[in-house]
Amino acid sequence: MRHEPVTIDAPQGFDFKAAGYLVSIASVFFLGAAAWLKQNPPPWYHPAVIFGVAASIAGMGLRYVAHLKQKRQLHEAKQEAKSR
Repeated sequence: MRHEPVTIDAPQGFDFKAAGYLVSIASVFFLGAAAWLKQNPPPWYHPAVIFGVAASIAGMGLRYVAHLKQKRQLHEAKQEAKSR
């Protein structure tokens, strides 16, 4: 069995994309809170607000995971190019 060292890359600088997603998540909560205060909403209104907030946050999370995967693939491609 071959043993290879495991390396973990340290973050390099401020991750603006991560910060952007966190700001977007916070804004979704604020918009959801403002929408929640509607006077005499129909019965479907509050479940729709909850679903909209949850779907938006889930979408941002999925996009951020895709961003991390892309960064990892780029790093692996650079390492492979250096080793040639």
